[in-house]
Amino acid sequence: MNISVVLKRELAGYFATPVAYVFIFIFLVLAGVFTFYVGNFFERQQADLVPFFSFHPWLYLFLIPAISMRLWSEERKSGTLELLMTLPLSRWDIVLGKFLAAWLFAGMALLLTFPIWITVNFLGEPDNGVIFASYLGSWLMAGGFLAIGSCMSALTRSQVVAFVLCGFVTLMFVMAGFPLVLDVVRGWLPLSVVDMVASLSFLTHFNAISRGVLSLNDFLYFVSMILAWLAATSIVLDVKKGG
Repeated sequence: MNISVVLKRELAGYFATPVAYVFIFIFLVLAGVFTFYVGNFFERQQADLVPFFSFHPWLYLFLIPAISMRLWSEERKSGTLELLMTLPLSRWDIVLGKFLAAWLFAGMALLLTFPIWITVNFLGEPDNGVIFASYLGSWLMAGGFLAIGSCMSALTRSQVVAFVLCGFVTLMFVMAGFPLVLDVVRGWLPLSVVDMVASLSFLTHFNAISRGVLSLNDFLYFVSMILAWLAATSIVLDVKKGG
């Protein structure tokens, strides 16, 4: 399958340099710090991973752009994008292959946090169904962030610019569901508009899943976001190629 060829090439590329290991190390350290220290895990005296997952949207704002910024920017800067496009692969094969490699890499980093899950089970009797749902929600959210990052990376040759653009756009989608933002717009916009703004937020749907509620609506939201931004990536590549 053509997608798997691109996926294997991209996934191998992540581990060809120390960057992948540095990313995973930073993610694991920050996840532990935010869970046990910033999140007051022990002071709460509750056997759950709420402090762990509550910081994921904010961790992803910095770490996911670091993964996605090289997806297309590096290809354009090095001049290999033109060569890649001449291969007997469809545009969607390449776009999906690159995205899935980045998503799997993010999933590997997330799986490596399993000692935290083991720790909470050692200390108490958590609802492991809720924890599993939260992991799934976190991975879906990472996919949404990466799809946006893919599009931002396709827009520019500069990885730094791609990083900043991805961070800014994803921040907008997170803040759209932030209680402080919703309270502000609720004062001067109709309730239906406020609900629509909240429905566009990663935070709203991730929080619903992290409570253990796996609804079709939340699942479709993340899938739709991923497909929409990957489609936008394909369009940007067509425009850039035509230009």
